[in-house]
Amino acid sequence: MSQQIQDAAFIACPKTARECAGFWPLRSLSCSLLFVSLVTSQVIAADHNGRVVGIIDGDTIEVLQKQHPERVRLNGIDCPEKRQAYGNKAKQAVSELVYGKEVTLQPHGFDKYGRTIADVFLPDGTNVNQTLVKNGWCWWSRKYASGDMVLEGLEKEAREAKKGLWVDPAHVPPQEWRKRTR
Repeated sequence: MSQQIQDAAFIACPKTARECAGFWPLRSLSCSLLFVSLVTSQVIAADHNGRVVGIIDGDTIEVLQKQHPERVRLNGIDCPEKRQAYGNKAKQAVSELVYGKEVTLQPHGFDKYGRTIADVFLPDGTNVNQTLVKNGWCWWSRKYASGDMVLEGLEKEAREAKKGLWVDPAHVPPQEWRKRTR
């Protein structure tokens, strides 16, 4: 158990069994739940590696984890949808970068569909999320990564250089396109 987990457990459960007297079963249960929660958060936050075995679209990939494909949503970016202009090109761009390769995931949690949200890195240290924005295949997600000044700057540079989807003056952000097609 890491020192961080031990410290958190002590703060939440500082009393000994004798001091808790009649509250011991309740205290024990709350300490157990806290411990499980802290261990789970440590597992989610840990970087892990795997081979990319599938490309769902420009911002969603599948990474093999313990013989099981884990669906991963790239953090901080929003690529065009598959049926949207540039959707297939964005999917092809991410495929060329990662398909069949070993990647490192830096998870940030899960989205409402149960996908792992992560920054994805190649063995040489290349940040795939940033590369897609830099090459103009996706938007920086202002909603989910509003404080990411790197992604903001890369999108601005791609727009100005008219890279990828930015060559088209009539580009439509995916969130607007989804609203229109419902």
